[in-house]
Amino acid sequence: MKILAIETSCDDTGVAVLEVSKTSNFKVLSNVIASQIKVHQKYGGVFPMMAKREHQRNLVPVFMRALKQAKLLKISNSQFLISKTEKIKEILGREPELYKKLVSFLKKYDKPKVDFISVTNGPGLEPCLWVGVNFAKALSYVWDIPVIPVNHIEGHILVNFLNPRPHALNPKSFPAIALVVSGGHTQIILVRKPFGAAQGKLFSYEILGETRDDAAGECFDKCAKILGLGYPGGPIISKMAEGIKPTNTLPRPMFNTKDYDFSFSGLKTAVLYADRKVANKNINYKRAMSAEVQQAIIDVLIKKTTKAIKDFGAKSLILGGGVSANKELRKQFKACLLGQEKLIDTELIFPEPKLSTDNGLMIAVTGYFNRRNSLQPGSVQAKKWEKIVANGNLRI
Repeated sequence: MKILAIETSCDDTGVAVLEVSKTSNFKVLSNVIASQIKVHQKYGGVFPMMAKREHQRNLVPVFMRALKQAKLLKISNSQFLISKTEKIKEILGREPELYKKLVSFLKKYDKPKVDFISVTNGPGLEPCLWVGVNFAKALSYVWDIPVIPVNHIEGHILVNFLNPRPHALNPKSFPAIALVVSGGHTQIILVRKPFGAAQGKLFSYEILGETRDDAAGECFDKCAKILGLGYPGGPIISKMAEGIKPTNTLPRPMFNTKDYDFSFSGLKTAVLYADRKVANKNINYKRAMSAEVQQAIIDVLIKKTTKAIKDFGAKSLILGGGVSANKELRKQFKACLLGQEKLIDTELIFPEPKLSTDNGLMIAVTGYFNRRNSLQPGSVQAKKWEKIVANGNLRI
């Protein structure tokens, strides 16, 4: 089985091809990503309509690179049915540039040997989501291949099971707590045991807590902008903070509340006020503030997450999302759960750093698991392309 996956939820255009054997072993045939960082750098954040425009420009070239890497890009020996162009134009009515690129591609290349398409339909920036969704719908229409819509948050969780380790899908490792932390989301999710039949999905989920304002990644970006460090803020602050010991001068919002929710807007404000009082904003000051910001965010994430682990008797902790690639966050979670400071007898599961950020591979893996469970009663995973819609506020 070969899965073609498309991810356009924010500012990364991702296309992947995943091969799954009869014994459910995964083989990555391609995983291509086009970043828009340079486009959005001067604004210090992502502009949805600008990101949509870039997805239109990037999607077909990324798509072709992914197919080529997977050895599925073949020159066509048959004539493309011109009669189909009007329907494609209708499907891509809001993406005229993408329409032209796709028709040009279809006239030149054959249908690749893939079994189904997996596409992110939410949550995310809705203008961006629609680019990927409509592209998948057009391909489904032309090639008569089924489409499986995928929840982006679930993708960040299930990418951890791309290369199953001994514990990966062992029911004894569940229930688990998932911490999905990125530029747009910060959520603590209860993941109940696998192989359930909840709406045909591999797991059933319950959101225990989430941010009430800024996500952790958004806080990194805004604090980096205040400090004049550039965009994206997370990697820059992480690098600036290396080797610097924080002195805990910044607040830890909602640190002692009894719920599992987060709030990072107050931290951003505290950094703004502190920055206004400093006259000499040299490199040493910026490094010290970077260490403070990073540690404040980490402290809150660890405190809330370990509370959820204890309260629900979780056997595993699953990390996902771009911020989970932060080296210091991983180091401190390891110390808390696995090292000498071990506080809780809990397994720690996290992806390779390159799979923490948005990518098509996580959508392929999730599409596979949901497809596998699509025969369960009440499943809504396999859909006709006409019925698939983007939903920026989609819940897991």
